[in-house]
Amino acid sequence: MVLGKNEVWQKKSIIWDFAISNLKIKYRSSVLGFVWSFLEPLLLLSVLYLVFTNIFESTIEHFPLYLLLGLITWNMFVNGTKLSIDSVVARGPLLQQIHIPNEIPAISSAITSLLMISLEMIVFGIFLIAFEFVPPYTIIILPLVVFVNFFLVLGISLPLSLLNVKFRDTQFIWSVILQAGFFLNPIFYKIEILPQEIQSILAFSPMVHILNISRDVALYGILPTVENVVLVIGMTFLIFGIGFIIFKKLSPKIIEEL
Repeated sequence: MVLGKNEVWQKKSIIWDFAISNLKIKYRSSVLGFVWSFLEPLLLLSVLYLVFTNIFESTIEHFPLYLLLGLITWNMFVNGTKLSIDSVVARGPLLQQIHIPNEIPAISSAITSLLMISLEMIVFGIFLIAFEFVPPYTIIILPLVVFVNFFLVLGISLPLSLLNVKFRDTQFIWSVILQAGFFLNPIFYKIEILPQEIQSILAFSPMVHILNISRDVALYGILPTVENVVLVIGMTFLIFGIGFIIFKKLSPKIIEEL
């Protein structure tokens, strides 16, 4: 049965419960628990900062903050899609027993990534203080960029969660794609260093624009152009729309196979 938007909204308490449950499960076997939400980006930044400042000479202004914000933004995409890809399989028995919208597991996983980036932004704030950096007023745009990232995560997660039901290798293939994406996206470098041909291809990646805009507004006081805003929002919601349509069309049949 295909359920409408109102029914999804009516089940918002379940979405929230699933989102919190995902967070608890992620750190369930950890001694430090939620503390890892702070330690993980901090440790990863420290390693990458030592590598890229001692081995490679970076001319990027405010490089430590540039790197940290790139990691945090990319981690939201990684965490959201990796949690969502297994969400339907993990919640399969519940979906078959209880009358809830099929998209709730993927939505809740995307919300979990939103909760995680909220914690990681606290780390970013600590680094702003540590480096005595006063962000420009344009940083108020940053939550909107995170919001766009959320819909990108969800648009990709919905069809992936179904594909993983049919082909369980999907989650492993996606992990490899994410590893490649870490180097293809301008996380620790600026996209201008890449050959023009590659830049032209990456111009169609919403994630590239989300990374660039997040650093521009948070570190350099640069507002995105109207054309850039229209482009990134258009691409993101096109991906979201296609992913949602695919999910709504195929989910009833595929979930029966769980």
